[in-house]
Amino acid sequence: MTKVAALLLAGGLALSACASDEEGGGEAAGGGGGGGGGSEDLKVGVAYDTGGRGDRSFNDSAIAGVEAAIEEHGGEVRDLSPNADASNRVELLTQLADEGYNPVIAVGFAYGDVIGDVVEQYPDTTFAIIDSSVEEIGADNLVGLLFAEEQGSFLAGVAAALKSEKGSVGFVGGVETPLIEKFQAGFEAGVEAVDPATTVTSQYISPAGDFSGFNDPAKGQIVAQGMFDGGADIVYHAAGGSGLGVFQAAAASNGRAIGVDSDQYNTVDDPALQTVIMTSMLKRVDNAVQAFIDGFVEGEVEGGTDVVNDLESEGVGLATTGGYIDDIQADIDEFRQQIIDGEIEVPTTP
Repeated sequence: MTKVAALLLAGGLALSACASDEEGGGEAAGGGGGGGGGSEDLKVGVAYDTGGRGDRSFNDSAIAGVEAAIEEHGGEVRDLSPNADASNRVELLTQLADEGYNPVIAVGFAYGDVIGDVVEQYPDTTFAIIDSSVEEIGADNLVGLLFAEEQGSFLAGVAAALKSEKGSVGFVGGVETPLIEKFQAGFEAGVEAVDPATTVTSQYISPAGDFSGFNDPAKGQIVAQGMFDGGADIVYHAAGGSGLGVFQAAAASNGRAIGVDSDQYNTVDDPALQTVIMTSMLKRVDNAVQAFIDGFVEGEVEGGTDVVNDLESEGVGLATTGGYIDDIQADIDEFRQQIIDGEIEVPTTP
């Protein structure tokens, strides 16, 4: 795990906004096999989370990391999206393994309930799962790619509290799960650390078990609009594709928003929405995925382990595009260092 974790310190890469979200995905030829001692035989399989390719957030960050690795090592990628109710997750993983893709990457914690049985059937295939621990599963052909979302969200809360003019901010979660509650907990803690008098309204689009909350911009807009109407002037979302609705509500209310996962200032098409995104909590799924594939190519992946990406490894952080938080960067950096030094322990539950 140490070797793989070290790879996470490699430089960033630019996210590409993907245009297709067709169910079933597709194949793409990779780059020219330059650098890193790569192999043209590399075949990477990707099973997306709800919303699939084109969400301008979590899924797109994952495929960006794959494409960067393919560009370096050569090879090809096959990506598949779940059906409407995401009931075919097992079929996606087994299809990729049956077709000879190796490694296979499961994007999202929802695969955690099924991937253990799948990896047993394909002992010669290496799997990775994002946002789900694998240490209890114990499979030596499975790696967990985890993130300290609460740490990055703490800094988002710091930024929100320092920038709020009304003393009221909001958090919109896509689905009420322990993972998204880490975003909420960190954000609320960051706000309180700056100004305990600033109020935080937190609400989820859908309850646990209903993953539609990650791909419903209309509901995201309704939830966020309620917060702006209630007096909030900044709303942070951890809602995948539904975050577009949060940005729309911010624009309609002359408010501000904080994006998630990707630098969403760079992924929205509408300039009117771009101007309301004051920062994004970067969850560097792209870097983690690229590092995992690099380790696979180099024979350095250690199965049965989790790799945690945190502030210290630059696995999470805040985007500065647009310059909207430049004036408070020194304060943010101070809190960041306190977390790295262990002076601040960020909660993982609200």
